[in-house]
Amino acid sequence: MRWGLPLAIAGLAALLAAAPARAERLIVSVSNHRVTVTPNYSGGELVLFGSVEKDDKTPAGRNNYDLVVTVSGPRADMVTRRKERRFGIWINTDSRQFIQVPGYLALFANRPFDQIASPEVQRRQQLGLNNVLLTQRVGPDFADVVPNDPFRSAFVRLRTEHGLYREAPSAVTFLTPTLFRTGIPLPAEVPIGTYNVEIKLFADGALVTRTDTAFEIVKVGFEQFVANTARHNGLAYGLVTAFMALMTGWMASIVFRKD
Repeated sequence: MRWGLPLAIAGLAALLAAAPARAERLIVSVSNHRVTVTPNYSGGELVLFGSVEKDDKTPAGRNNYDLVVTVSGPRADMVTRRKERRFGIWINTDSRQFIQVPGYLALFANRPFDQIASPEVQRRQQLGLNNVLLTQRVGPDFADVVPNDPFRSAFVRLRTEHGLYREAPSAVTFLTPTLFRTGIPLPAEVPIGTYNVEIKLFADGALVTRTDTAFEIVKVGFEQFVANTARHNGLAYGLVTAFMALMTGWMASIVFRKD
């Protein structure tokens, strides 16, 4: 028992000594950490801005950086269905369930991903929609599949058509060698919830450092009041709903009553 603490301290010291010292760090922020959505919300845009801070461990002459920003919204299980025309009508013939995938997913960079890092690094760091893990239920198993899988391709295409999935390899702008900014477009159908923003800094094809921030999208107005009431006070919500249904039926019987 007396040896436990010294051994733990020695192990921690060895771990810290083995960990690579970071020569840069990222300072980032978004223009608004809380976005309110009203019934007439038609979309908007946030601005992410930040800087690369160097220290005395930064290699001399290293000024060319690459930046990849990944924005992911609230996660949920989703289903993609395949439809075929049978006997003159369209019917669902097969489906695939995607497990806890982002409701919103956007990847931004200052130049094409294949110019930032090698294919192996792109896969490992999930750079680009084709490399982001989208876990599916395949029979009894759970796995991601190849990018050209028809269900995966259809899922990404449908989300992209609604502006909920996107990638823009020239959306990040370096205002100076160390100052950068990018816009985060939010479509009208943006999901409500917490969004994580991960920023990765690359140099010479290797990941240098990373950081993250977050923002929240909340719904306000009568719809949100109804949703909160239903979620937190189900009994009262049910009684009011039943009362309103009875009153509607009673008023309709009076209006349409035949004398």
